[in-house]
Amino acid sequence: VSIARMVSPEGWVEPGQRPEFEEITIVLRGLLRVEHEAGSVDVRTGQTVITTPGEWVRYGSPEPGGAEYVAVCLPAFAPDLVHRDPE
Repeated sequence: VSIARMVSPEGWVEPGQRPEFEEITIVLRGLLRVEHEAGSVDVRTGQTVITTPGEWVRYGSPEPGGAEYVAVCLPAFAPDLVHRDPE
């Protein structure tokens, strides 16, 4: 397992990815937008979203003030397991 505290600025968008791990994301402050193949979900302070291995996702923080969140990955995050989209 890996646990990371993340802080993202307003307007940040991570490249899309199709990770081999489950990711549990808990928003501590702000709004985290999680895009997926069927649309998107806005996750706000105190809310959690879970993505499954093999699911395409892209994270972003579109609102003023950005977002702060905790990402828990199982198995642990590793660059060779995240499979980010080519830029």
